[in-house]
Amino acid sequence: MSVHQQLTLPWWSDESPAEAPASTPVVAPDVADQAGSGRPRSGTPKAPGKGQGDETSARKQRLTRDPSPVDNLPVFRHPQAHHEIRLGNALVAFELKRVRRRSIGMVVGVEGLSVRAPRWVGWTEIETALTEKARWICTKLAEQRERERQQAAARIEWREGAVVPVLGESVILVLDARQPGAHLHEDAQALPGVPRKTLHLGLPQSATAEQIRDAVNAWLQRYALAYFDLRVRHYAAQLGVKVSSLRLSSARTRWGSASVDGSIRLHWRLIHFGPAIVDYVVAHELAHLKEMNHSPRFWGVVRSVLPEYDQAREQLRHAVIPD
Repeated sequence: MSVHQQLTLPWWSDESPAEAPASTPVVAPDVADQAGSGRPRSGTPKAPGKGQGDETSARKQRLTRDPSPVDNLPVFRHPQAHHEIRLGNALVAFELKRVRRRSIGMVVGVEGLSVRAPRWVGWTEIETALTEKARWICTKLAEQRERERQQAAARIEWREGAVVPVLGESVILVLDARQPGAHLHEDAQALPGVPRKTLHLGLPQSATAEQIRDAVNAWLQRYALAYFDLRVRHYAAQLGVKVSSLRLSSARTRWGSASVDGSIRLHWRLIHFGPAIVDYVVAHELAHLKEMNHSPRFWGVVRSVLPEYDQAREQLRHAVIPD
């Protein structure tokens, strides 16, 4: 099960976010090369016609300005950017690489927008391709920026008094060298809005951030395995499936997996999220023991034990792992 995220942009408020397009196809210029094939060879520049040189130069100059805020527009700048374009109500400074390929490719990553274009493609074609995909580009750039903001907000300072989310609740870290190991305590008399759980770690006040992080993560994995086991047993009985083994996972792109031999793997970081999300992933993977696909029949199996799984699924799409 993989995770995707979508965000509606303020400047596209009248439209819904588009799905990621494939690389944008670009038709080769109808200029004969030396061999007379009707298509320029890789690396052959497009010959400008009458007046075209001035237009190309002007477009190139417009795309290579130093990016700066214009009328308070949001600015997205790739660290390797040498080109800039206004897309919708955003200013996008992008990385451009000339490569041997037959189409213009666009990738939005952590650093921003990267464009790969054939050597024979002119500035006009590049600008047109970017403009055509403006909504998708800006949507993905905004998603990435929001993702970074959420990750910064979820970042944990590994010290006494830090807060770690466990099953959707805040747990306060307490360093107490008098108690070996790690122990979860709950204060039933805590005031509303005040964290009622504390995790006591057998570490001195001088413990480093790395020591605290390692101790917490080790406890989280033990706690996760025990909790996941309970939920797997619960839903396996409802679905009538047999689980041969349950293991924790640290996969980069999947929250869980199931094999035909009945083995289940669940990402231990799920323990940070609320019980509804954990139940959804558990039910999802167990449903694969009946349907090894994502067909309507598969989703019918999930719905048989979680009629309102859509809400948890959507929450998981926007979930950010604290670290």
